[in-house]
Amino acid sequence: RKNTKRVPSFRKLLRTSKIKLDNKLKNKQYKQQSAAKKYRKEQKKLREAVRDAIASKPFPLEECKKKVAEKHKEEEEDDALPLDMMDEDDLKLMEDLAQKASFLTRDLSSNEPVHVKKRKHESVIDKYEKVPRRMQTEPEKELIHLLPIKDKSGIIPQTMEKPVLSVAQGEEEDVEEMEEAEDFNEEPLPILTPEEMAAQRRQKLQERKMHIAALASAILSEPDNNIKKLKELRAMLMEKDPNVAVIIRKLVMVSLMEIFKDIVPSYKIRPLTEAEKATKVKKETQKLREFEEGLVSQYKFYLENLEQTIKDWKQRKLKKSNVISLKAYKGLAEIAVRCLCELLVALPHFNFHNNIIVLIVPLMNDASKMISELCCEAVKKLFKQDKLGSASLGVVKVISGLVRGRNYDVRPEVLKVFLHLRIKEVELQKDSEDIAPKKKFMTYKEKRKNLSRMQRKWKKAEEKLERELLEAEASESKEKKLKLHTETLNIVFVTYFRILKKAQKSPLLPAVLEGLAKFAHLINVEFFDDLLIVLHSLTASGDLSYRESLHCILSAFHILSGQGDVLNIDPMKFYTHLYRTLFSLHAGRTNDDIGIVLQCLDAMFAKRRKQVFIQRALAFLKRLSTLALHVLPNSSVGILATNRILMQTFPKMDLLLDNESQGSGVYLPELDEPEHCNAQNTALWELHLLQRHYHPTVQKLAAHLIVGAPTEGSGALSLDLTQRPATELFEAYSMKDMTFNPPVAAETPRRKDTFSQMDSFIDEELNKQLQQHISETVVQKPLDFAKHLKESS
Repeated sequence: RKNTKRVPSFRKLLRTSKIKLDNKLKNKQYKQQSAAKKYRKEQKKLREAVRDAIASKPFPLEECKKKVAEKHKEEEEDDALPLDMMDEDDLKLMEDLAQKASFLTRDLSSNEPVHVKKRKHESVIDKYEKVPRRMQTEPEKELIHLLPIKDKSGIIPQTMEKPVLSVAQGEEEDVEEMEEAEDFNEEPLPILTPEEMAAQRRQKLQERKMHIAALASAILSEPDNNIKKLKELRAMLMEKDPNVAVIIRKLVMVSLMEIFKDIVPSYKIRPLTEAEKATKVKKETQKLREFEEGLVSQYKFYLENLEQTIKDWKQRKLKKSNVISLKAYKGLAEIAVRCLCELLVALPHFNFHNNIIVLIVPLMNDASKMISELCCEAVKKLFKQDKLGSASLGVVKVISGLVRGRNYDVRPEVLKVFLHLRIKEVELQKDSEDIAPKKKFMTYKEKRKNLSRMQRKWKKAEEKLERELLEAEASESKEKKLKLHTETLNIVFVTYFRILKKAQKSPLLPAVLEGLAKFAHLINVEFFDDLLIVLHSLTASGDLSYRESLHCILSAFHILSGQGDVLNIDPMKFYTHLYRTLFSLHAGRTNDDIGIVLQCLDAMFAKRRKQVFIQRALAFLKRLSTLALHVLPNSSVGILATNRILMQTFPKMDLLLDNESQGSGVYLPELDEPEHCNAQNTALWELHLLQRHYHPTVQKLAAHLIVGAPTEGSGALSLDLTQRPATELFEAYSMKDMTFNPPVAAETPRRKDTFSQMDSFIDEELNKQLQQHISETVVQKPLDFAKHLKESS
């Protein structure tokens, strides 16, 4: 029949009262509840019927317990009716009734019919008493209840006997198994020779290597489908064979590290929320989610395995299985540290990167030099390639906490990694791009007022395209970068200032001073006065080495050359200290410190040329020329290049090229005050000696300075020497690799045809005597010195 009921229109719904709608809703909910209640009742009745059918299974008549006792046997015989007095029809009826279970279980004293329903008020005890007892003639067989069958007559329960194994048979089988195990244990193991053991080990190694290679290639070919094989490969980290366990674990560690570097996506995987898990998605999206979830979990387990390997080595802890010896754990720990270092540098964007940082940073202070260098190099690489600064901030926080937690008792290399931070791009003043007003899109009112309908349509499409281009560009925000760098520098400076305040005699002081020298231009102006006082007290104390004092001076001048220009401070004490200690440099161990001296001179004179007096500049020029005589060639080149800059910066320097004295007084080279040593009354006679130096570049620079360091003409230098700073020339002409720059020209070999044979100079007779003498055998005779002494006497 076709459903003619129509859906009510919207107007009809409007005319319907609210009360009527509420009543309809209540009726609908009540019907739903009634249907659910009815369904629950039917299910309950069905379960009860199955249970009753199983419980009321009829028993055979022979197994029923006889209720006749011997003491009542005579009474029952008296009461009973003899069979011969009963009719044939009554006897047949009694026999038929005896074959039915209802006849036995029924209370015969009652007058109720057989199939009358049980009363509700009937007690549970009466029901239980009416059930016939059974004789325990044989052990009950355990039944297995199967699914019931339902037909027209009702539910038919299905059961099956559970097969029970006899005790004797089970004991015999156990005895047989024990005998077989004893026979197996009694068989002696074959004794292998060392060659056979080595061959067997090589075969096992080859099999494991092929298995590792197969798993790795399968994962790399299809990561989405074979992500479960990562678990199989990671399970090989628990190799139990003591012959190949160490090598296999190392290979699996490195293989997993390379696999993760290849298949890890370029974004961080976040866990799904409950709402996202409940929503239905496409098959591709679900497959991607499963891949990401499996990848993150396996990556986490892999990192935990590496961490546990390092902990076992640090704690000198052996496993119960004793598969790997204590010595082998060191090699495993080294490989684990290498893998962590590679993941730290290669996957700074992925999950658990902070956990890797927490593992690596304490190992930078490890007693093992190799592990410490590995971790320090990894952190340096991370600092160099970190453009945004988020990973660097995490490492700096952990290092600062480590230094403070160890009470400043760490290796200096831990703090020296701060020198590789990429914070030189940060400027306190905003860039012109940031200052320029950003392009704003037109509002709707402006478009409505100034543009036509078609122009508004085109403008909307153009703005949409510009927004998409800005999103596709994916350039990091400069403000975010500046904020991260500022926070990183604050932590670095807090660490430095704590060491300056609390641990001035710590071995960390050189690294602190070197770091201050690099980042001093970024320090807040409010700290300048206090910092300069601390630096001066350190240099004046005399407790610092020469290199540390140079870092103090460089830090002070970096502070004053940056924002310190606004401060009216004359750092005469730092000038005097550097002038006094210049002659501590020589061609030996301190030759490498010339690079720091050149940086100090550049900050002192080139960047502060307006604050430097001519007397001070003349004194430094004279002392530097003398120093160039007794240092290595690369230092001489750097010093002469600095002298060239001084002569071009201060034009009055050429008076040192004249032999006549200027003014009163005599030059005092041993005086430590540059303003009072009368340097204007001397001459640069050292340049004539440097003109005859064995290094050709030193000769060129000395000849260039003698003629007044001209920028043009015959005395000018090549662009290769003029456009490079002094520090770069110092490094370029270094002889650390035992090479000479420029290379020494090889000697030209003599031509063979310019000389005749040796025999042509000898007379023929003399030549014959020589050949005869050579051909004769030499007879060795004992030397008698006493004979010659007697002849001489």
